[in-house]
Amino acid sequence: MFKLFKKLKWQEWIGVIFTIGLIVLQVWLELKLPTYMKKITALIISPVATQKDIWTAGGEMLGFTLASVAASCVTGFIVARISASFSKRLRNDIFNKIESFSLEEIKHFSTASLITRTTNDVQQVQMLLTMGTQLIIKAPVMAIWAICEMSASSWQYSVAIAVAVALLISVLAILIVVCLPKFKKMQTLTDDINRVTRENLEGVRVVRAYNAEKFESEKFEKANEAQTKVGLFTSRTMGILFPLLSFIMPSITVAMYLIGAILINSTTDMVAKMQTLTEITSFSFYAMLVISAFMMMAMIFVIVPRATVSAKRINEVLETNSKIENGSFDGQTQEKGTVEFKNVSFKYPDADEYVLENISFSAKKGETVAFIGSTGSGKSTLINLVPRFYDATDGEILIDGKPIKEYDLHALRNKLGYVSQKAIMFSGSVKDNIELGQDKELSDEEIKNALSIACGLDFVENMPEKENSFITQGGTNISGGQKQRLSIARAIAKKPEILVFDDSFSALDYKTDRALRENLKTSFADATKLIIAQRIGTIKDANKIIVLSDGKIAGIGTHKELLSSCEIYKEIALSQLSQKEIENELKW
Repeated sequence: MFKLFKKLKWQEWIGVIFTIGLIVLQVWLELKLPTYMKKITALIISPVATQKDIWTAGGEMLGFTLASVAASCVTGFIVARISASFSKRLRNDIFNKIESFSLEEIKHFSTASLITRTTNDVQQVQMLLTMGTQLIIKAPVMAIWAICEMSASSWQYSVAIAVAVALLISVLAILIVVCLPKFKKMQTLTDDINRVTRENLEGVRVVRAYNAEKFESEKFEKANEAQTKVGLFTSRTMGILFPLLSFIMPSITVAMYLIGAILINSTTDMVAKMQTLTEITSFSFYAMLVISAFMMMAMIFVIVPRATVSAKRINEVLETNSKIENGSFDGQTQEKGTVEFKNVSFKYPDADEYVLENISFSAKKGETVAFIGSTGSGKSTLINLVPRFYDATDGEILIDGKPIKEYDLHALRNKLGYVSQKAIMFSGSVKDNIELGQDKELSDEEIKNALSIACGLDFVENMPEKENSFITQGGTNISGGQKQRLSIARAIAKKPEILVFDDSFSALDYKTDRALRENLKTSFADATKLIIAQRIGTIKDANKIIVLSDGKIAGIGTHKELLSSCEIYKEIALSQLSQKEIENELKW
């Protein structure tokens, strides 16, 4: 918790100190009220007091009350400003930290958990700052001050207060022991609900296609039931404890009056009787303030545990450093568009077996290097090493003759135009999606040119507002093939030295596939192209085809060379082409 509060600016610390002063002032003002109640009661029963004296004392009491209210309002305003500003900055810090994470760190935390930490956890910390700051300071100050005022008068009242405080502390102890672990568990359970909900929404098509609604409902019900049980337990416990606190308040007031009655009956001195009567009034108010203070403490023990857990979870994110260390090289090289793998091996964190082993190949400027292999052969993993989504476990990857680990990540990725296996669209216009990550706004001509090369201009021109047409989150209002073409247009618009396609033609028909490859060959002749594909037709014209099998290179060569020399490639070809077509291609 304190680690987070170190992020408060010095201006905010001044605000906090000023707030503490205002809270102490507020407590002092409130503790003046019992004194005035005692004074007014004495004036009422005094035979020599005038109406003016009573009105004067009442006016002073009202003035102290208004001053207390004003101090409370100013305190609330300052604390609200500090907590809102701090929370805004904290959310930005978390988001920026997540942005720096590699895929390894994101998988470690899970997407659902990271969302919860950015939203709900920050909200818990903000609540602590907003309410806790006032309660944590005000409650103990008020309780101790009021108890001292009461104890200084009579030992009988001190005994009564001691009994009440003992009862109140017992209630708070029960609250801490019973509820504290449950409050800590709530945030984890919130993660579970977010995870299940996210999975269901993202996989809604599969869920419905397999009539798995009941299965998903049961899974959500399980997570929901777990959170409900914890929430219900804490609510019931609080529902019992708060009435107990409320019961103690009138009980101590009654005790004050009983003690007062005993003291009045024990003396014949009228002055002493009148003094005792006035003390009963003020001490009853003091007792009410003590009870209020302990009720505030009970609220503290509701807010603080959840905020503490949230702060810990936030710190876990902020203190996690990406294993992808940023280099300093600015990317300015003599060579352009060359890629080289030197004995590269890779295994996922905590995995025993390598996904890739001893991968070595090179791609020169303007060449097209394709990768093919069965599912799970390591194709996508290999491609993901180029933009450093992961770092190679062993070996070295060079771009333009320079190890990629020496590159500044921004400079490295500026050299690349990456198209993911799953076409990702963001909410916004077609133009917004194509301009993603650009340092400058693209002209209409540049947008149309990128769309034309990606074979996407025709369908965009038929949209209601053309390139300004709105794309929903995830691109749910366009087809899979359209999303892929827009993703390709996004990469093309960067005019990169190296184009990386991770099975990015799978949703395209054969005609569009062929036209797109021709456009790339013509318009991006100087750009190096790394292509993962499942279709032989997509890659057969590549300068170099690399066949992967179980994470190892099973063959390297042209289409024709591999048909003759690589059995695995030939098997893939036979699954897509007829024997006669293969024989004809071998002749040529």
